Amino acid sequence: MKTLKYLFIAAVTTVFALTSCLDGDDSLFNNDWKDPELSQPPFGNNSITEEGIITIAELKAHPNYKDAIANSGNKLVEDDIKLRVRVGGNDLGGNLYKQFAVQDATGGLIVAVNQGGLNGYLAEGQELIIDLKGLYIGGYGNQVELGAPYNGQIGRMSKDIWSTHFKLVGGIPSEGVQPIEFTKDVENNINTYCGMLVRLSNVTFRNADGKTTLIDGSASGGNYFTQGIDDYALNKLIVRTSSYADFAATVLPFDTIANKKIPCDIIGIATQYRGTWQIMMRKTSDLVVKELGN
Repeated sequence: MKTLKYLFIAAVTTVFALTSCLDGDDSLFNNDWKDPELSQPPFGNNSITEEGIITIAELKAHPNYKDAIANSGNKLVEDDIKLRVRVGGNDLGGNLYKQFAVQDATGGLIVAVNQGGLNGYLAEGQELIIDLKGLYIGGYGNQVELGAPYNGQIGRMSKDIWSTHFKLVGGIPSEGVQPIEFTKDVENNINTYCGMLVRLSNVTFRNADGKTTLIDGSASGGNYFTQGIDDYALNKLIVRTSSYADFAATVLPFDTIANKKIPCDIIGIATQYRGTWQIMMRKTSDLVVKELGN
């Protein structure tokens, strides 16, 4: 009994001692915890300045790099130039794989990074400055990309290189980046608008029959498949979808009772491959199905 008594006294003494030690500034029992205050974003290179900023249009037309873009090559950027852009699309929905799209008022392009989960710090609408010096620019089937050399063309840069070449600036607007209506002006100026977020309004899928899905179309390299849009030639515009996209199994809009295709709006990044528009939706909500008669 004496042993149990002494053990009880020792336990009580230990509890009081621990409580006393924890009752200072770092006490787990006090409400003195404060969230850390970060004066700078925890991602990227916060030492990047805004000096030397040019537009995407100026970059595409730059005499040192336009040939690499036009000839599906790559070229090291040696000029001290930068872009100030917003994210138009990222890898959130699984369709843009290890890449994201950025744009300004003059055009858009793709940034290819060998990293998953880019949407974690590059949300739609996020503004950033990209320090181009030391990166490679080129054309993948004439689609303008920033990345690294790959088989004589342009491929993904390492995440470590990318982390030193961007700076997050400004906030993220609640409306994100608003899509540009895919008018004849956009359609006929592929080199200007490729890489930008667009909307095709009131269109129907060529193969819509109530059963065909987005990835029941023609194979388009890797795990991608394409679907045609009525009123557009197949060699002029297609919708390109990865079998890993969240919305890959979506059935093309069709009313089986009325036996009629249902019009829809398609929002996506308008990339190109050798003169063919490739619309790449970013997420499920980028396909907006209309009601028949609207």
